[in-house]
Amino acid sequence: MSAPTPATSAAGPVTALDVSLPAWVDEEVRAAGTVLPDVEDRMRLVHRLAARNHREGHGGPFAAAVAHPDTGEIYAAGVNLVLATGLSTMHAEVVALSFAQARLGRWDLSAAGTPVELVVNWRPCVMCYGAVMWSGVQLLTIAGEGDEIEKLTGFDEGPMRDDWAAQFVRRGITVRTDILRAEALKVFADYGNREDIIVYNARRGAPPANESVLD
Repeated sequence: MSAPTPATSAAGPVTALDVSLPAWVDEEVRAAGTVLPDVEDRMRLVHRLAARNHREGHGGPFAAAVAHPDTGEIYAAGVNLVLATGLSTMHAEVVALSFAQARLGRWDLSAAGTPVELVVNWRPCVMCYGAVMWSGVQLLTIAGEGDEIEKLTGFDEGPMRDDWAAQFVRRGITVRTDILRAEALKVFADYGNREDIIVYNARRGAPPANESVLD
């Protein structure tokens, strides 16, 4: 994978970005099966990708898959590529949605009348909340929600509104949660127990005043 040329390069302004998935992502998807009718199997795939991603050093323990919720056909998978690309927006949801949109040839993933599901190993952060909302998916399936992710990993998920799920529903996006939640927490705990992790938060990684990200 090639990282984009820095904007301050002597070559001048950057006019294109080259972002690609690590080869092992496709290998994992093919090994699991490109058609996974059981939602728990789709989530197991996401957990495997998330666990491997941080071990490979590409980014945090986050992964996502875009699929047909009825047939289980996997349209695309994505992992967090922040460290690999040097791009702060390359969260797993953004990566998976972008590759799915490229494959299906449309920015509105459900525009052709086919339902589309996004499977993620936790509730989206504040940035990915908007990305999911504008993607055209009709179903968001997550392993869980709550502050466990911040306590276990140190990542700041941002100021999410309390009625985040209701806002999705208002826009025709069904939210399904608590799919293999314990498995997600194990991946986060394994990551948090490492001594060599890089936590890339806003404010140079410092929590807001009078607030601690980690207990």
